[in-house]
Amino acid sequence: MQPMRAVILAVGSELLGPDRLESNSLLLTQTLRRYGVDLVRKSIVGDVVGDIGRELTSLLGDADLVLVSGGLGPTADDVTREAVATALGRRLIEDPEQLEELRAKFARFGMRMAETNIKQADVIEGATVLANSRGSAPGQLVEVGGKAIFLFPGVPGELAGLIRSELEPWLSGRTDGEVVETRVIKVACVGESTLEERILPAYGEFGREAISVLASAGEIQVRLTASGRVHDRTPVLESMTRRLRELIGDSVYAEGQESSLEEVVGGLLASQGKTVVTAESCTGGLIAQRLTAVPGSSAYFLGAAVTYADNVKRKVLEVASETLDRYGAVSPEVVSEMARGARRIFAADYAVAVSGIAGPGGGTPTKPRGLVYVGVVGEGDPKVKELRLPGDRERVRWLASQWALDLLRRQLLRSEDLSGRGQVESGGECE
Repeated sequence: MQPMRAVILAVGSELLGPDRLESNSLLLTQTLRRYGVDLVRKSIVGDVVGDIGRELTSLLGDADLVLVSGGLGPTADDVTREAVATALGRRLIEDPEQLEELRAKFARFGMRMAETNIKQADVIEGATVLANSRGSAPGQLVEVGGKAIFLFPGVPGELAGLIRSELEPWLSGRTDGEVVETRVIKVACVGESTLEERILPAYGEFGREAISVLASAGEIQVRLTASGRVHDRTPVLESMTRRLRELIGDSVYAEGQESSLEEVVGGLLASQGKTVVTAESCTGGLIAQRLTAVPGSSAYFLGAAVTYADNVKRKVLEVASETLDRYGAVSPEVVSEMARGARRIFAADYAVAVSGIAGPGGGTPTKPRGLVYVGVVGEGDPKVKELRLPGDRERVRWLASQWALDLLRRQLLRSEDLSGRGQVESGGECE
């Protein structure tokens, strides 16, 4: 049996300009992949009835399933309904039930429904209405000549809700239980080439096509894929996960797409009943910002000191003038004293400190741009790591924050001594 063929059509003139990225197709693609559907084409078209209709007609010739996102709103440029109806030679009919539901939604929020919203109750002749619990624009499912066309709103949250409530059940009834499932292992502060060396045996054991490596600044995602019915694919994924964790080691910080490094660190702090503070120079409070972005962080995060100038390092963190004069602000000695001072002054269990040269200026032959020291202190001596970070100012700051959080994670796990030197590859992955 041949797999179903699908195409995605994103509607919106703004998606053709330089200011908006088309991201809805990524979520749709992920869903199609899970159900073993072949995605053969993606397309973007502006808010023009004729253009949408011509593109839809072309796509129907390529696929069994067309997924359209965008253009279902109340404004004059929301013309997807009209375009699809015209292309299929069908009428648009105002649905009284949908109109009543629209009015009820606005009433529940104490709002008056504008007359322009009435067009959202227009349904393509013969279409099935897809209830949208997250917004005012319902989706629609149109079947024509043995093919299916889904119309989804372009708002990402509304699209995600309709994928779960409508598209996935529809796909599930047409895949005979054969589903592609992906698990994600997240790795911090390891270079891509180093990781590739570590996991090389797994390619031979499970097949290269089942393992993919996606690198970004300071983080790598290792994606593991298996297909089949749940009782077939689950043991394979569990075996792959165990093996990859064994090969990668404690550089793995999480499993799952949603987990961030700051969430993992926060979870460790909360579970251990520990507190943390930060003392930051070149990162300017970025580490504190990441930690406090996690809900519930008030249980373990006490405060931060952004000590950019040397005299502030002296006055606030009590870094010795002799240390600054002898070693300079960007040095392991100063970072150690910053961490100790912050821990003592805030009465915290742990302190994270960082100082470096983010650039683009300020570097010297002995202390070049991208030189950063990060340190963590708990009980005992501070653990400090020297980094040579590539990229522009923003990238250096981000990588420094990533290293600092991972150093804290490792300290919390007490997995190894991290007082040695480190190097970051040119691609931005940590090593």
